[in-house]
Amino acid sequence: MDITIHWTFLPHDDPDASLAFYRDALGFEVRKDVGNGAMRWITVGPTGQPGTSIVLHPPGVDPGVTDDERRTIAEMMAKGTYAGIVLATSELDDVFARLKADGAEVVQDPTEQPWGIRDCAFRDPAGNMIRINELS
Repeated sequence: MDITIHWTFLPHDDPDASLAFYRDALGFEVRKDVGNGAMRWITVGPTGQPGTSIVLHPPGVDPGVTDDERRTIAEMMAKGTYAGIVLATSELDDVFARLKADGAEVVQDPTEQPWGIRDCAFRDPAGNMIRINELS
């Protein structure tokens, strides 16, 4: 069986700030930018990997989401506990330095983890946890 991850979704609360983070700081290409104002769905992905995308979306817009759920989503995003993703690079120190210089919120400097991975962590402008593993 051949299964790949094609899209994953991360919420945003400021599409322009999220676009700047993923496009400008991480260097991802913009594949689609649909909508207007806060109601924008932006698809980004790593250059040269057209089959892997992140869809940045406004949370809580589904008509089935209640007002209480929207409040919970907003609270969790503010704390950085709502969503996250793990990325990987062979240039961890360079990527870390670039994101830090661009003003990304550092959660953890590059660290050797007890489980054998060296990684670092940031929050994107919406509070999503972005961990970056080092590939050997």
